[in-house]
Amino acid sequence: MKASGLFVLFLSALLGTAAAQTRPKVMVMEIKAEIDPRMLRYVTLALEHAEETKADYVIVEMDTYGGILTDAKEIVDKIMGFKKPIWVFINSDAASAGALISIACDSIYMSPGASIGAATVVTGTGGEAAPDKYQSYMRSIMRSTAEENGRDPRIAEGMVDEKVVVDSVKQAGKVITFTTSEAIANGYCEGKVESIEEILKKNGVNNYDIEHFKLGVTERIIAFFLNPFISGLLILIIIGGIYFELQTPGIGFPLLAAIVALVLYLVPYYLNGLAEYWEILALFVGIVLIILELFVIPGFGVAGVAGIALTITSLVLIMLNNDFFNFDFVPLGDIVVALFAAVGGLTGGVMLLFIAGPKLTRTQAFKNIALTETQEKEQGYTSNLFPADIVGQRGTAYTVLRPSGKVMVGGNVFDAYTRGDFVDKGDPIEVIAAEGTSLRVKKTE
Repeated sequence: MKASGLFVLFLSALLGTAAAQTRPKVMVMEIKAEIDPRMLRYVTLALEHAEETKADYVIVEMDTYGGILTDAKEIVDKIMGFKKPIWVFINSDAASAGALISIACDSIYMSPGASIGAATVVTGTGGEAAPDKYQSYMRSIMRSTAEENGRDPRIAEGMVDEKVVVDSVKQAGKVITFTTSEAIANGYCEGKVESIEEILKKNGVNNYDIEHFKLGVTERIIAFFLNPFISGLLILIIIGGIYFELQTPGIGFPLLAAIVALVLYLVPYYLNGLAEYWEILALFVGIVLIILELFVIPGFGVAGVAGIALTITSLVLIMLNNDFFNFDFVPLGDIVVALFAAVGGLTGGVMLLFIAGPKLTRTQAFKNIALTETQEKEQGYTSNLFPADIVGQRGTAYTVLRPSGKVMVGGNVFDAYTRGDFVDKGDPIEVIAAEGTSLRVKKTE
């Protein structure tokens, strides 16, 4: 009896495991925000997850007023290339790019009071229709997508173009926006439902495992750093870190902070398709020009102005979904926010340098990692880098000094710098001080 009882339990467990393995897997993802690079990345990750987990069905819960056409088109391509059924549940609105994405799905279900349509392409300001070339492109995408899924392509065009006339559906002058019952009547909805569970029931999917896709911790952290306020703080750390490292070389910590902030600034925008290679390159070129102007080229001229302009421009462009200076579909609010974040971060960095910088160098924490006091000879500090009588000796500029370079004194070559004066190679110089590992010199007649 004991043996047979154990066998029954084993068989039941085995059958239960087999049943669990054969239960249909359903993955639900949400499109409840603006269609932009962030939404494109979310959909990409969701569909990749569905493939990895071998989901049998994917349901898109939709509620959006649309967004950027280029990102919507990429989402459509990914949905239509997915091998398993994708059904959309329009829980409220599927307007503009949302309508296009819905039409790309295998089946459309709508809740009572929902709507689909109004797919006219508008500019970044949101109040004006985009030029006809964009309308024509949207019409062609809507038409081909509808044809692919067996829906009336003229109706799809009518959702974009107010001039299109569809018998018994619309006259010229308005774009099509269907209610739930109208969408059902015209073949743009498979049924009115109240929930995702009702969709599954209508399709005979029972005893299923359902998973609501959520972004992982890493993706949530990336989304956090896409906040314009955080971007402004990162810009401040980048500028401040570079400055303090150049002022006190060898510490390492300010430079490390600047590098980490730069990575945290660039990587999230790059992964979300906002930061292009040329924008990142422009940022580095701008920073290099500013450094050259401050520490190599005397005075302040073309390199400094160009560096500041290039840095600010690239910081702003990295935050925007522009197509190589094409801002047709970039909301005006996004441009204003990006400008405030970039300029605010740079301004805050400058204020940090001139206001907080001197106070920081006097703190005990800073003194623990940097040498802030003069090491006097009377205190026992000595240096044998230069001859004792080198101050006052004359020589020549071994290289150009602007303001740093090398000089030849007494047949030996030493590192040297001026007080800011420009000295050509071969000009006569006089040593006026020996400081650290360099000589301070001045040009003589």
